Amino acid sequence: MPVHNEDIAAVFDEIADLLEIEGDNPFRIRAYRNGARTLRELGQDVRTRVERGDDITRLPGIGKNLADKIHEILDSGHCRTLDKLRRKLPADLTTLLKLPGLGPRRVQALYHELDIHNREQLERAARDGLIQRLPGFGAKTEARILDALQAHADTGKRFKLAVAARYAESLVGYLKTAEGVSQVQVAGSYRRCRETVGDLDILVIARHGHSVIEHFVAYDEVENVLSSGTTRASVILRSGLQVDLRVVAKISYGAALYYFTGSRSHNIAVRRIARRKGLKINEYGVFRGKKRVAGKTEEEVFASIGLPFIPPELRENRGEIEAAQAGLLPTLVENNDLRGDLHSHTNASDGHESFQVMATAARKHGLEYLAITDHSRRLTVAHGLDSTRLLAQLELIDDFNAGDHDITLLKGIEVDILEDGSLDLPDNILAQLDLVIGAVHSRFELTRAKQTRRILRAMDNPNFTLLAHPGGRLINQRPPYDVDMARIIRHARERGCFLELNAHPERLDLLDTHCQLAREEGVLISINSDAHSIADFDNLRFGIGQARRGWLEKQDVLNTRPLSELRKLLAGTR
Repeated sequence: MPVHNEDIAAVFDEIADLLEIEGDNPFRIRAYRNGARTLRELGQDVRTRVERGDDITRLPGIGKNLADKIHEILDSGHCRTLDKLRRKLPADLTTLLKLPGLGPRRVQALYHELDIHNREQLERAARDGLIQRLPGFGAKTEARILDALQAHADTGKRFKLAVAARYAESLVGYLKTAEGVSQVQVAGSYRRCRETVGDLDILVIARHGHSVIEHFVAYDEVENVLSSGTTRASVILRSGLQVDLRVVAKISYGAALYYFTGSRSHNIAVRRIARRKGLKINEYGVFRGKKRVAGKTEEEVFASIGLPFIPPELRENRGEIEAAQAGLLPTLVENNDLRGDLHSHTNASDGHESFQVMATAARKHGLEYLAITDHSRRLTVAHGLDSTRLLAQLELIDDFNAGDHDITLLKGIEVDILEDGSLDLPDNILAQLDLVIGAVHSRFELTRAKQTRRILRAMDNPNFTLLAHPGGRLINQRPPYDVDMARIIRHARERGCFLELNAHPERLDLLDTHCQLAREEGVLISINSDAHSIADFDNLRFGIGQARRGWLEKQDVLNTRPLSELRKLLAGTR
């Protein structure tokens, strides 16, 4: 059965988690985590590289030990090291790690001190007040654990968009090989570029529905067939992702695509307009009485009720219908509008490649400029740069730009915003850069007032250019810190600086609603990859999807400008 990068990365992450719970060697743990990250950042499945005979030990963070395990997993679907660790520790222990705020060290303490194996035992201990008695926990931590347990109980399993994309793209490619298939489209929240996806809705146009269904349920990654008919089927993949397939007639394809793309709230509002016009919209078409008047394309569906086409990313019933009625829909930013990337890392800090290699990769992605923004000294785990190392890097970048290259490197830094709002490097050093990205990497638990003051003070530094991943969230892992984002956006407007939309699939930060607010306030957004390897530039597409959900047009995005115009805007922040 096909094994995706995400499957192998999940094995490596679980090994690292179990080793950390056991208190194993931190270097060994870090090796597995780095390997998992490398696999997730690859632009293609590692199995493709193995099948063509590539030496995968040349990949960043993949030594012989991990390479052997990758081969083992690809060959057998299992990893003996993980199987052994699972036999030594309770089976449900790693499920605790999915709760925000419970890293391996805290799970280790809960397991060894209170013999907690699963969520039920954790909840009982928290309600009995036992957890707050452990060193390093306390009453607030105990309360947050209870809140996290409740929040997790209220939500089903959702897959990050980039993870869902791996499964969706592979499955679409497979379905296109079925006899008689002329069109395959993934609808639902995936098509609307939601940050997470609960399931996949796939529509197919084909001559013979039953043969497509048979082909679908025979897919190697199908773990369980929930239902199977002549025109629809539902399955669970080995990853746990549910996929619903519908074979639709060509004459109804647009209506079905519209219907199953959603959102539900948007669809209800549109159907309400249709009813006022004496029409009925369903998955089969637009009808006046029994007569079908539209449905072959989505454009037909919208036109039948007097609306222009509304892009899928906007269909959340957040003003897009009113904008369409008034002729005020935005012309949304597209992938090829980006001229550069203003946030990337090299092996000078925690990246995998030299800036020369990163520059070449950025150019292959069609970019004209790339900002090198390694971490500053405070982030020791990332081998952050102090003043001396940064100045040395600046000289090397100047030498590069003096050469014959078709891409320009900008000199920058991702500088830590300290708790008091000061920046992690001296002003006289920051003044020598093209741009300064400020980022919060610590003290996420500060109160709303303190966290907001901290960021506002950092933005007031005369060298400050751009606020990185402004909400600080990691999707499905860490919620945003509590901050007054509306005030930060307004302050960015007053100060004349910019905000980032971090395109890394773990972040997708800014939120779409905050992108929309920034647009209304006239604050430019930079869509950045936060690349740590050459594969990370592929993630810019997810940032574009998030930007489109936030109503951003080309002129709302900082790095759609040509370099000459960008330099003026960057200089204007000083």
